[in-house]
Amino acid sequence: MSFPFSLLWPPSSKDDSPSAKTPEASVPFSMTDVFLFSIIIGLLTYWFFFRKKKEEVPDFTKIQEKTTNEGSFIEKMKKTGRNIVVFYGSQTGTGEEFANRLAKDAHRYGMRGMSADPEEYDLADLSRLSEIDKSLAVFCMATYGEGDPTDNAQDFYDWLQETDADLSGLKFAVFGLGNKTYEHFNAMGKYVDKRLEELGAQRIFELGLGDDDGNLEEDFITWREQFWPAVCEHFGVEATGDETSIRQYELVVHTDISPDKVYTGEMGRLKSYENQKPPFDAKNPFLAPVSVNRKLNQGGDRYLMHLELDITGSKIRYESGDHVAVYPANDTSLVNQLGEILGADLDMVISLNNLDEESNKKHPFPCPTTYRTALTYYLDITNPPRTNVLYELAQYATDATQQEHLRKMASSHTEGKSLYLSWVVEARRNILAILQDTPSLRPPIDHLCELLPRLQARYYSIASTSKVQPNSIHICAVLVEYKTKTDRINKGVATSWLKNKQPNENGHKSTVPMYVRKSQFRLPFKPSTPVLMIGPGTGIAPFMGFIQERGWLKQQGKDVGETVLYYGCRHENEDYLYKEELAKLLKEGALTQLNVAFSRDQPQKIYVQHLLKKNKENVWKLIHEGNGHIYVCGDARNMARDVQNAFYEIVAEYGKMNQQQAVDYVKKLMTKGRYSLDVWS
Repeated sequence: MSFPFSLLWPPSSKDDSPSAKTPEASVPFSMTDVFLFSIIIGLLTYWFFFRKKKEEVPDFTKIQEKTTNEGSFIEKMKKTGRNIVVFYGSQTGTGEEFANRLAKDAHRYGMRGMSADPEEYDLADLSRLSEIDKSLAVFCMATYGEGDPTDNAQDFYDWLQETDADLSGLKFAVFGLGNKTYEHFNAMGKYVDKRLEELGAQRIFELGLGDDDGNLEEDFITWREQFWPAVCEHFGVEATGDETSIRQYELVVHTDISPDKVYTGEMGRLKSYENQKPPFDAKNPFLAPVSVNRKLNQGGDRYLMHLELDITGSKIRYESGDHVAVYPANDTSLVNQLGEILGADLDMVISLNNLDEESNKKHPFPCPTTYRTALTYYLDITNPPRTNVLYELAQYATDATQQEHLRKMASSHTEGKSLYLSWVVEARRNILAILQDTPSLRPPIDHLCELLPRLQARYYSIASTSKVQPNSIHICAVLVEYKTKTDRINKGVATSWLKNKQPNENGHKSTVPMYVRKSQFRLPFKPSTPVLMIGPGTGIAPFMGFIQERGWLKQQGKDVGETVLYYGCRHENEDYLYKEELAKLLKEGALTQLNVAFSRDQPQKIYVQHLLKKNKENVWKLIHEGNGHIYVCGDARNMARDVQNAFYEIVAEYGKMNQQQAVDYVKKLMTKGRYSLDVWS
């Protein structure tokens, strides 16, 4: 860091000046000259140092504040009488939600808990947690992407890898949030659990492994109901029997407030959508105008779309393979129905203020705002609510049978879990559907807003390259819309919203709040390295950018290796995405080989993995002799697994290996960064 000159070089004092030290010295100047000269030097000194301070000291102060404003979580715990801290690594909000629930549980056992974002604290202080009596650190850690930590847990992960701290006084427990369809299931939770033990910490309860491909909520509840008895036994405490609901926030109604002080959907800074300032990120998204929004498919019962977001002047930079995050808005019809069923004035300006004044989280969402804004931009009203929401809301059901029904689903009993799974999860009942099907349940809207999780950004693989389109980011998406078991039509929040984002709405430019999230899904450093891409359906998105970039490199005179694509769709004449563009790229030589599987154009279904096996000799040469890189994008549950199995078969046959050797060969490719995945479930 460069410091202002005035902070590093003290101004000369009068006693240090030559004239002060040697007043009798013979000099070729008169006393008047010396006097005038001294005044000039003095003025110049004053101008130089004070001007520099005025300009540069504020920046220095700002930097200082940034590094010291969070303080120590140990000091905060001591000050507020807490003895349990629950850290969360969360990308979509679920890890944070689970951490809040565990922290809230503590009062039932005569303890006090706080949830904490590891990004806001120095985790080296874990070695001091034993200074607090009966203290415990719990970690709710989600795994993101291919075994990576979430953004907010990256620093914690780096610290764990590098530290040799003595954590022998630390008591801990870990609950991991993952998805079994991914290669590195719960990698972060497993690593934190293992590493803390290696550093000398004492595990007081076994590692919990939540699976989002199954029932993450049930996994958490099952772990939690065994976790607390273990805590009680270890610390010699007992459950207080206090099952009362504790409000975390208090409602403040603003009757006389300037509209300039009310949030209208901004994620961070007030009025940030009116006065946009880079850099743009999760807390400061850029409002990108939609320049193109067109339907991609020619027929069928689905709606696939291509959007182009204009990022001119934003200073946003992206690479092929990165993700674009967009902040959607809930359907106004759902918002209005919620207001109506609860008898609420949606345009009332309110704040929900944390009752814990020491908490870093002052509000559950940006405040002050209106209920309408909160339900439209800040809260998730379309996903089935978790059991803790049902538990808290049950007290407001005036019908005893309906209240019991809600409490049962929120219980940890087998029957209750089964009822929650069938009545809420499988039936895909959102909060509006639950209120409609539970007529006596009419909670205060402020408590409902306190309980609902935050509406999260949606991530899409960017379907363009900045080498060709530096001021435009392309999105390829499929509209989510389905009928539930209760005959309701559920619509995907983001895709329904994006579909309606036409370039010009009533003469106004339609905009999308967005930012770019960097990815590890990258083209090889050497353009001459062959690439083999497998991306059926919307999984083709990042490969449109890859192919365009390889074509651009070729135009620059670079030696570009083979660029091979395996693409799949249902019918050639219905949902063959980017058909004309791919044909053009193939003709120009940007794409050297195009293999397309039309799964339903013949009696027997043909998928991308079948084409890989059909061309197995060429595939083997590409990866073994050509040292090619493999990229897979799309569905994690079936496609990615089937493609991986196809590679096992090809490697076993042409590499003359047994099954285990073939598996090890492919895993080694992954370790070396030669087999990359960008998949979702």
